[in-house]
Amino acid sequence: MTQQRKWLVGLVSAATMFGAGQALADGHGHKCGTVTIANMNWQSAEVLAEIDKFILSEGYGCDAQLVPGDTMPSLTAMMEKGQPDVAPEAWINAVRTPLDAAVKEGTLHYATRSLKDGGVEGWWIPKYIADANPGIKTIGDALARPDLFPAPEDKTKGAVHNCPSGWGCQINTGNAFKAWGAADKGFTLVDTGSAAGLDGSIAKAYERKQGWLGYYWAPTSILGKYEMVKLDAGVKHDKAAWDSCNVKEDCANPVKNEWPVADVFTVVTDRFKKEGGEAYKYLSSRNWGNQDVGVLLAWMSDNQATGEDGAVHFLKNNEAIWTKWVSSKVAAKVKAAL
Repeated sequence: MTQQRKWLVGLVSAATMFGAGQALADGHGHKCGTVTIANMNWQSAEVLAEIDKFILSEGYGCDAQLVPGDTMPSLTAMMEKGQPDVAPEAWINAVRTPLDAAVKEGTLHYATRSLKDGGVEGWWIPKYIADANPGIKTIGDALARPDLFPAPEDKTKGAVHNCPSGWGCQINTGNAFKAWGAADKGFTLVDTGSAAGLDGSIAKAYERKQGWLGYYWAPTSILGKYEMVKLDAGVKHDKAAWDSCNVKEDCANPVKNEWPVADVFTVVTDRFKKEGGEAYKYLSSRNWGNQDVGVLLAWMSDNQATGEDGAVHFLKNNEAIWTKWVSSKVAAKVKAAL
């Protein structure tokens, strides 16, 4: 192969490798260039991707582009092809083994815990019930008081509201109901039918200031709108028992078990970590709490807002949160662009 041809082949492969992510200076000597961001298809991930796009574009001069994404396909593409550059809200529990391996190899990196509280699930009660009954801290405490959580069809019984049919949480809630012996304590398991049915049952209880007990998860718009308190299981999470029984439909003797906290990270490619400069630094310090996310999601739901609307609303109204993620110079540029 001639020297010139070698040089050309080298140039082509370098262009292919860096393609979307060619490093460019943004006027501050920060390297950034084109950044592809996985836009996952649920509300909290969608708004975070839009926030990242806005801050990276306006604050760091990146050419930030959203690409459609979902947990498995996006992370697999990042592992195998090095694209997209960033997955802002990756719920990694289901893909932890290959992802940890990629991080160990150095092809991908965990930039930060995007949800600093993690993804949280379990049984919840309204805050006004918790405030009026300070003795209720655990699932066991709540099940001792069926009178506080009357069933919609039979007020002589307490109710535990289940997850919609076909969802994994319907199985683990049914098994928890069994493990805690809730039926013997005067409770019935209420089938909420759908996501709208579950949400509606919380909204209705709140409007009437009635008791409500059941499964939910955070961060979500419902928990941003209606303040709920998660009950402690009173036991630690036992992963082996959880995986072998609590999540199985045919689990004959489920044990009391705490729900696992989902690890939620911002995952980036090695190329972006090395070449992103200040833009990478932003992603490694950008995280938020479930309550803040929930309040934003509630605003989005109430206003039928897109992820883009939500991002602008958040940046305009929550400077105290996001200005901690960036330098004052970058913050000034982002504010000027709003």
